[in-house]
Amino acid sequence: MSLLAIDIGSSRCKAVAFAATGQILAQHACAYTPEFPAPSQAEMNAERFWQAVCQCSQAASRDLPIPIRALCLSSHGETFVPVNKRGEAIAPAILNQDNRATEETLWLERTFGKRRLFEITGLVAHPMYPVLKILWLRKHRPSIFASPVRFLSVIGYVLSRLGLPAYVDYSLASRYLAFDIRQRRWSDEILTAAKINADCLPVPVPAGTVAGKLDGAGARELGLSPGTLVVLGGHDQPCSALGIGAIGVGRVADSMGTYECLIATSDQPCSTDAALAASLNTYCHVVPEKFVTLAYFPSGIMIKWFHDLLYGEAQGTDALAQNGDPSDVESNHYAILERNASTGPTGLCITPNLIGTCNPDFNPHARGIISGLSPNTSRSQIYKGILEGLACEMSRMAGILASAVGEFRDVYVTGGGSRSALGLQLRAALSGRHLHRMECREAVCLGGATLAGVACGEYSSLREAVEHVVHAASVVSPDRAIAAAYTQQINRYSHLLSAMTNNEGARS
Repeated sequence: MSLLAIDIGSSRCKAVAFAATGQILAQHACAYTPEFPAPSQAEMNAERFWQAVCQCSQAASRDLPIPIRALCLSSHGETFVPVNKRGEAIAPAILNQDNRATEETLWLERTFGKRRLFEITGLVAHPMYPVLKILWLRKHRPSIFASPVRFLSVIGYVLSRLGLPAYVDYSLASRYLAFDIRQRRWSDEILTAAKINADCLPVPVPAGTVAGKLDGAGARELGLSPGTLVVLGGHDQPCSALGIGAIGVGRVADSMGTYECLIATSDQPCSTDAALAASLNTYCHVVPEKFVTLAYFPSGIMIKWFHDLLYGEAQGTDALAQNGDPSDVESNHYAILERNASTGPTGLCITPNLIGTCNPDFNPHARGIISGLSPNTSRSQIYKGILEGLACEMSRMAGILASAVGEFRDVYVTGGGSRSALGLQLRAALSGRHLHRMECREAVCLGGATLAGVACGEYSSLREAVEHVVHAASVVSPDRAIAAAYTQQINRYSHLLSAMTNNEGARS
């Protein structure tokens, strides 16, 4: 028996087939590119998500020596698809990076106040969240509301295409900014104020819920056998925390993807004054009765931007067509840049905020800065300068998270960023924490596979599953000499961020 996990990311879909031992049997990925129809808007034809899921599932499950017994779906948060009563998309998916709903964001925060909104949802108001964009659509695209409409998560849309109930798990429901995280249901208080009927939203259920079994048509689309269990995963970050083993209090995970998220698990939401001051996200875990608290920032997006600037997007696309994953080609490029990087600080100061900042200020208008360029600056120096900036930002996020949940010494890391030895070395030194690199870098999909395994009876519990499949491969300890060499740069980074924030404040 094997387990298939499909993670629908913001720029790439990936399917990974696992043995019950956690060994990867096969994997496949395919990319897609958002459309930007107007300033601050980001959309995509929902059909592209569906086609990506089908392509990845077929490729990853083809020729497996062990049949797939259960499939689990996870996805990025905030993106949603407007559908009619038959589950058909009636407008493009509005993506998480879309920031059109700025007026609605101000209205919601004025209506509830930052503290009350945080108490209900575990979030602070920001244009990324679906409930605000639904209000924007009602005002600017009233035709969408001419007949009954529902606003599904990406997973819900895929489930509806499979003829299954379009559920949303508690973790993804939490990303709507309309979910009561303590009661684990849609907030009557928020929906009443927004004049949104709960029937417009998907039915929330726990992660790990069996949505149903594949019928003949769905099985053919996915390349799987009829009767395969379809299991509800959740938001990619809590799924990653599960795949890293952060299922109880004490273990802090770092998922290094497009965004880099430090994740702490708790028995209750972290709704302290410190958490609110830092605008931390605290919401439902995919682990029953648990919560996650996140501090995060744009990370991989900066690395990818620089890669594509140097090498062009076409090389990654060509690799994707040949072997289903461009990461091998990109990794070779990064390895060359890393080998050619000079020792010691570059003298550059680079912030990674290409699409705005996250904690603590969540400024969607902020942009990345590169300071210190000279005629002698090489591409390898800029690459290392980006890694230095990411290490400075990770150190900040670790401090912010620790101020809310308590100090921690160890961080368990996974994701694309964990491939860089230099990046890990800098993060460990500048944060003063020990980084445990996980054996499986596909933590989101591994988390999904454990949910599928429990649902089909392969494991008796998530705790048993984690003991079987989650393992650390190595540890990177903080180097005091490196930390000392970067003291001045950390100060410069802080001053640069402060100047950027003050400048944005003056402009607004």
